[in-house]
Amino acid sequence: MISSQIFYEGRVQGVGFRWSVRHLAKGFEVIGWVRNLIDGRVEMQISGEEGEVRAFLEAIGQSELRAHIRKTTEHRLTGSVDANGFEIRHDY
Repeated sequence: MISSQIFYEGRVQGVGFRWSVRHLAKGFEVIGWVRNLIDGRVEMQISGEEGEVRAFLEAIGQSELRAHIRKTTEHRLTGSVDANGFEIRHDY
């Protein structure tokens, strides 16, 4: 099991980014969440088996979302992400 925090930069707000990520997550055995940040980035935290997490992140990078992403930054987290399934969060 691994957990990661990912920040997406670019034109990632106001384009359905969070909804698309949540929809993609349904095809993978991962849990986590995605939210907009006040500085214009999108933050995602995700937990799952390493192969599932990597495949999910690759699917995001190969989807139509890639046109909106200018930069992706990933950090490993200790422990698993606190989430029920994969959800969109609306807090900052």
